[in-house]
Amino acid sequence: MDNSNIAPNVDAYLDALPEKQKSALTHLREIIRETAPTAEEVISYGMPAYKYHGMLVYFAAFKKHCSLFAVNNDVFEEELQDYKTSKGTIQFSPEKPLPNDLVRRIVQYRMRANEENLAMKQMMKKTVKRSNTNF
Repeated sequence: MDNSNIAPNVDAYLDALPEKQKSALTHLREIIRETAPTAEEVISYGMPAYKYHGMLVYFAAFKKHCSLFAVNNDVFEEELQDYKTSKGTIQFSPEKPLPNDLVRRIVQYRMRANEENLAMKQMMKKTVKRSNTNF
C-alpha cells in the first residue's frame, strides 16, 4: 500500500477535501469531540478515527458520499432508514448530514460498548490471575 497520500493528522485530512465535504466532516468531528472529549484523535487506515478504550468511530470522504464507520446499524436501524448503510457503515451526503443527536447517541453507544469490553477484559484477567494462584 502506498502511504504517501495518507494525511499525517485530521486537520490535514480535512484540509485536502472539497469544501462541502470538509464542512460536513468538520461538523461531524466537532460533534464527536464534544461527545467523547477524552478520545484520542488519530489517523487509522488513512481515515480520521477516535480511540476510547479501543477504536470508537472513524469517518471518511469518498467521491460521491461521506461515511461514518461506527456501529452495528441494527441498533439505530429505524433512524438510519433514510441513509445507505452496510455493516458498520453509514453513508451520507454533505447536503443531508447525519442528525447531531443521532451522532451523539452513536458515539455514546460505542463508548459504553468499549467500556463494557474493557471491564470484561479486566475481569477475565483477574479471574485468570486468581485461577493461576490456586495451583
